[in-house]
Amino acid sequence: MKKRYEVILWSIALPGFGQFLNGKYVKGIVFILLEFVINVKANLNTVIIFSFLGQIDEAIQQTDYQWLMFYPCLYLFAIWDAYRDAYRDTVKEPVPPFIFLRFVMAAFLGTVGVVYSSIFTLFGMRFGPVWLPIICLILGVFLGYFIEIWMERKQIKLS
Repeated sequence: MKKRYEVILWSIALPGFGQFLNGKYVKGIVFILLEFVINVKANLNTVIIFSFLGQIDEAIQQTDYQWLMFYPCLYLFAIWDAYRDAYRDTVKEPVPPFIFLRFVMAAFLGTVGVVYSSIFTLFGMRFGPVWLPIICLILGVFLGYFIEIWMERKQIKLS
């Protein structure tokens, strides 16, 4: 169980690191290269700096949204892939059938957060292309978890 959480944390640090920990070196290299390309093309590091400094308007101007929309999907797929491989290696049985929903909903809502990050305001506050997708991603994890529980209960009742 410890390894599953370890690969999730390494994948959060950088997509591909969890794959390296699982011994899936080719996948790890592919994820790292994809992350690097999307990061550079989206101008993500500069956007993160402006966001941390509270300069949301500048972060929005610096963002290449066409590239940034790929990031949540790549990020969550890399985390899911590392988790799934670690689960199979440690538990030695198939991954529970609906656990992927946490990752899917997080990727979906994270991408929605990217799409609306330049126009969304709450109480006059703008969150920008870093904070709104992160908030949406976290909400997606919880929403996916609740859908997963609901699906498992429905599956039990149907059997």
